[in-house]
Amino acid sequence: MRGAPRFDRAAAAAGVSSQFDQDAASYDRLVGANPGYHEHLRLSARRLDLPDRGAGAVLLDVGCGTGLSTAALLETYPEARIVAVDASAEMLAKAREKAWPDTVRFVHARAEDMTAALAGEGPFDGLLAAYLVRNLPDRDAGVAVLVDHLKPGAPIAVHEYSVADSGYARAVWTAVCWAVIIPLGRRVTGDASLYRYLWRSVLAFDGLARLEQRLRDAGLREVHTRPVDGWQRGIVHTVLGRR
Repeated sequence: MRGAPRFDRAAAAAGVSSQFDQDAASYDRLVGANPGYHEHLRLSARRLDLPDRGAGAVLLDVGCGTGLSTAALLETYPEARIVAVDASAEMLAKAREKAWPDTVRFVHARAEDMTAALAGEGPFDGLLAAYLVRNLPDRDAGVAVLVDHLKPGAPIAVHEYSVADSGYARAVWTAVCWAVIIPLGRRVTGDASLYRYLWRSVLAFDGLARLEQRLRDAGLREVHTRPVDGWQRGIVHTVLGRR
């Protein structure tokens, strides 16, 4: 039944990397059908507001998936070095198939466990987390790990869905999911499980005030939210802060 779902969010989030493994081959094709998807990632990357095209900076992209957020960082900060992390081995395999300069490195690790995988790297000059925080089984612990990997004063951009504060946004999100996203996912992959999870997880996720407070509680300052444009205005947001 459509509407506010009741589901075990933490358990669903713990298993989502295996669902991404299953759908990795078709992921780029599906998100490519979403107007604004790539430009919104670039917008959040630009909002890190790093100088000199990233010259001398080392950036962390957590939840990089097939490398779409990594590409947004690389396009925006071509002089930076980028370390991109994801929990899905198959999504990373698709990312690694693409052409990258030797300034980009991919690491297989869960966000919560990436400290060991990044031994010798960091702290970082900036961090992009696109569609990640919503999928963390323990959001507070995961956000704390992200903050721990930033240099003092370094910026973070959390690029994420949030519709809890708006009945209109929830209605638009549900309508788009059931009219477009879920049917398209089923048609392309033969299984719409990941896209039903997407719908439910967004409805169950923090409102913006709660998400901003999570970031403050983890030690970030100057926390604020900026919108995106297009049909996702009020649905996708860039939440910014500094360590």
